[in-house]
Amino acid sequence: MKYLLILFILAVALAPLTHFLPSKRQRQQARMREHAAVEGLFVEFRNLPGTDPDVSARRGSAQVIYYGKRLPPARGKPRSRRAWLPREEGWRGLGHTDALPAALADLPASVLAASIDEGSCGIYWREAGEEDDAARIVRQVQAWAAQLGATSRVSREGAADDFS
Repeated sequence: MKYLLILFILAVALAPLTHFLPSKRQRQQARMREHAAVEGLFVEFRNLPGTDPDVSARRGSAQVIYYGKRLPPARGKPRSRRAWLPREEGWRGLGHTDALPAALADLPASVLAASIDEGSCGIYWREAGEEDDAARIVRQVQAWAAQLGATSRVSREGAADDFS
């Protein structure tokens, strides 16, 4: 009987510690983020493009996860900031009419937006998918960054030809 009482007291004392153990979903998110980081992407919380930061702060959790790839600084003309959002009729530019980059043609349905700015290109999502979705996103963001790198090299080479 004493041993049962001691075991019960230990269980009651250790029960609050189980609160700090990660859930299955949290472990999955950690694996997805680690995979992205190992593949050269960075992961951070950002506001969704097109949302007002003041309104988002009052509403609460308007920030979503951003999987991005850092881009080398653009020489000459800086990159313009662009974003695309999924709509019922397909992806549409936010404030512009540019088509979604070809490298992002096969994004998972859980992706909320894609954007490019001066320092990075990437996607926004709530990590609602599976690990396969994260791997697809990583491959597509890397392809997009490579495409942007090739485009900037071509434009630099073209600019060099103009001055010779």
